[in-house]
Amino acid sequence: MTSTNASWYEDLSESEMDDFPVDTYDLAASPNDFNISTIFSFIESGAVEIPGFQRNYVWDQKRASKLIESLIVGLPVPQVFLYEEDKNKFLVIDGQQRLLSIYFFVKQRFPRMEKRAELRRIFEGSGKIPDEILQADEYFTKFNLQLPTGLPNLKNRFHNLNYSTLGEYKGQFDLRTIRNVIIKQIHPQDDDSAIYEIFNRLNSGGINLRPQEIRFSLYSSKFLDAIRSMNANPKWRKVLNSPEPDIHMKDAEFLIRAFALLLESDSYSPSMVRFLNVFSRKAKQLKDEKIEELKSIFQSFLDAADGLPENSFRTSSGRFTVTVFESVFCALCKPAISGSRIQGVIAAQSIVDLRADKEFVDASASRTSDTANVTKRIERATALIKVE
Repeated sequence: MTSTNASWYEDLSESEMDDFPVDTYDLAASPNDFNISTIFSFIESGAVEIPGFQRNYVWDQKRASKLIESLIVGLPVPQVFLYEEDKNKFLVIDGQQRLLSIYFFVKQRFPRMEKRAELRRIFEGSGKIPDEILQADEYFTKFNLQLPTGLPNLKNRFHNLNYSTLGEYKGQFDLRTIRNVIIKQIHPQDDDSAIYEIFNRLNSGGINLRPQEIRFSLYSSKFLDAIRSMNANPKWRKVLNSPEPDIHMKDAEFLIRAFALLLESDSYSPSMVRFLNVFSRKAKQLKDEKIEELKSIFQSFLDAADGLPENSFRTSSGRFTVTVFESVFCALCKPAISGSRIQGVIAAQSIVDLRADKEFVDASASRTSDTANVTKRIERATALIKVE
């Protein structure tokens, strides 16, 4: 079973989503026409951040070449949407593929398709693609424009050119502008719900970003870096029965849910999406020692769960069920927050008992994100889960 197949987990997203009333927020949107040189320098300096964890770069060289050709000859291209996170700091809401194509063309390097998942992990580890990786032929190839010939024996004049060989066209390419719409939330400053919804509505490219992809874009932090690290833990991958991390970060969302409920269940209220957004924003303030403590708690949980039958956190059809996992996790790890580490291993029969418990089943059957149901599941897990 691979992580690219969504059937490996029970997806509760539809029942837990809600629309944010963006009309209750004070937003500002300002158009700016930045030329290619400015856009490149913004990306190079980090002023414009293209989160590599949003989504893999998916364009092939032919599609990217068509964009570059359009810019050279002056054809209009779709506008880019940026979110002003802070002064001189912007996140890309929509336009990641276009901006990366421009960046790669100026760098004269194009990522090999078979290396893009690995490049994404490298990006997540360092916040950028190191120059030695960019120049390595193992990961990148030369970015020479691949453009079709319109008529027999009529070669496209830009075909096979690169940034350094554009000649007289290089200047007009550098000065060509792209409309950038910069969105800023004026009020309230402590609630990012409107920006989250804007990410969700404006992101294009065929498939919208999933909630967790947007969350990682908006609330980048040392804690979320730790979540990515924990998500790669072999014992966690064994629990999920999914050897590779999910491309849409659904497995990372399960971890966010577990820690959010562990630390903030007393203040939980629907929707789950909003709850996880607020928690992720607050988690940006977590100190290094607290993050290390949470990593240690997670490892102790995995050690305690290591001997469980393979289907302990899965449905009869083999899908990972987050409601069982997060309830068991909270029940066992709550004392660990006060310094009492898990002693022993989880009794397999106690998970069987929990999954057969009528109150737990009723609280998991529908309206899974209701406060009463979330609370009831954790209560029943606390009462029934044992270690031995």
